[in-house]
Amino acid sequence: MTERIAIYAGSFDPLTNGHLDVLKASLAIADTVFAAIGIHPGKKPLFAFEERVGLIEQSIATEFGKDAKRIKVVSFDGLVIDAAKEHNASIMIRGLRDGTDLDYEMQMAGMNETMAPDLQTIFLPASPSVRTITATLVRQIASMGGDIRPFVPKVVATALTAKFAK
Repeated sequence: MTERIAIYAGSFDPLTNGHLDVLKASLAIADTVFAAIGIHPGKKPLFAFEERVGLIEQSIATEFGKDAKRIKVVSFDGLVIDAAKEHNASIMIRGLRDGTDLDYEMQMAGMNETMAPDLQTIFLPASPSVRTITATLVRQIASMGGDIRPFVPKVVATALTAKFAK
């Protein structure tokens, strides 16, 4: 049987419980999942790439135990289809929170299918408990001193608190 390899791309700035929810669901579909951090030269992320890698690795080790070894954290700076090809992924995982996400993701899936017909996009609906979480809102709440612990893994909450305490 061929190994099923998936790619789940995002900025993960910061990693949220919503991202973990999608990663957990993706482990039911794929043998190996690449959590691919998009690096955009024009964007200034809150957390540097190395910090995001560390936060993801620590979070998945805590959340997934031995299954954490099935998730590999990588970067990409071009098209996600090229990153998928580079890592031999045949599945692209995309999380959906609501209908707005679906509309946008359907457009992206159509474009990606045209450019990479062998890459199958699979949509995973967010669990109700994490459906409202976005990294943007988490950053805003943290920047104003709000309690972000319900929305992110513990290690991320600690890192966010430290980042905004400066």
